[in-house]
Amino acid sequence: MSWVDVGPENALPARGARTLKIGSLQIAVFRTGAGEVFALRDHCPHRGGPLSQGIVHGSRVTCPLHEWVIDLKTGRATGVDEGCTPNFPVRIVNDRVEIDLPASAEARVAALGPPPFAVCERA
Repeated sequence: MSWVDVGPENALPARGARTLKIGSLQIAVFRTGAGEVFALRDHCPHRGGPLSQGIVHGSRVTCPLHEWVIDLKTGRATGVDEGCTPNFPVRIVNDRVEIDLPASAEARVAALGPPPFAVCERA
């Protein structure tokens, strides 16, 4: 595993997200209104919508395509919807956001295939 610096914490908007691409893997980094920071694959488990463009409310994000609500802590769909998107550990060091990416993160996420994912796995 390797912690990757993805930028200053203050560059993340409250109740919003920024994206980064590592290889073919698109990651969304979210900041809640309470200042918590989370990272998920930027891919809704329903139809692959860009979660980074969704509405952040509490510790959840609503996909802009079909309004699935995803828990930012776990990557799991909430309510009656089923599915998940991989999440990544996040830490703040000296006001910088770092994401823990296993060396095989891209390969493990790719192995999940297109949504919906049957099992929620950490990348």
